[in-house]
Amino acid sequence: MAVRPEIGDPLRPCPACPAWEFGGAPGCARCAGLVDALVEEAWQAYVAADFGSLSPAEHADVARMVVQEPHRHDWRVVDAALDLLPCDECGARLGSGPMSCGSCEVAHGFRYAAIETDRPGVPPGNEHAVRVNVSVVRRPQVTSAQELLARRLLLPALLVGHVPTTAQAQRFSAALKDAAARLGKSTPDRDPAALIRDPAIAALVAESDFPHLFGPADRT
Repeated sequence: MAVRPEIGDPLRPCPACPAWEFGGAPGCARCAGLVDALVEEAWQAYVAADFGSLSPAEHADVARMVVQEPHRHDWRVVDAALDLLPCDECGARLGSGPMSCGSCEVAHGFRYAAIETDRPGVPPGNEHAVRVNVSVVRRPQVTSAQELLARRLLLPALLVGHVPTTAQAQRFSAALKDAAARLGKSTPDRDPAALIRDPAIAALVAESDFPHLFGPADRT
């Protein structure tokens, strides 16, 4: 069974956290595993179709080839290839190390040269939005608490084919920043969920196309 939801699928509650499936990452181990599986299942399909059964060393060889030509491959295949290669500079998965790691920063930039193909029936830009949000959730150490919160909460809706308008995204981002300022700069880092409890954000979400953005209504 494919991990990635189909267009129009209902959002599914995560049994391990208060969010929709995928939306609790990276803090929820189950949601984080689902997000990783979005990438891994594309890699497995690519390898099976083009190479068949491979040893771990052969997987690494193919990964090196893929990262040399990211523009020829789907973004999930490129992300999975980077996961298979350790960074010579910091030792993390290539492209996933700290911002101080030059090699990872270069690799992270090149990942955005990969192919992003919108699925039939989705608004233009849906695949790019999925791609960016997955990247942020899987590399949380280089973004702010409020940015991470926005990205992870939107991911479940994006995966089933929704895309907020630019105006909606900008209003939500501005509300998150304002809430973080009111709560104090360090509060989102200590307790990102505090942003969810902000009345201004709750009102904005309730009036939007995503009234249950923070998870199933009976669990929030």
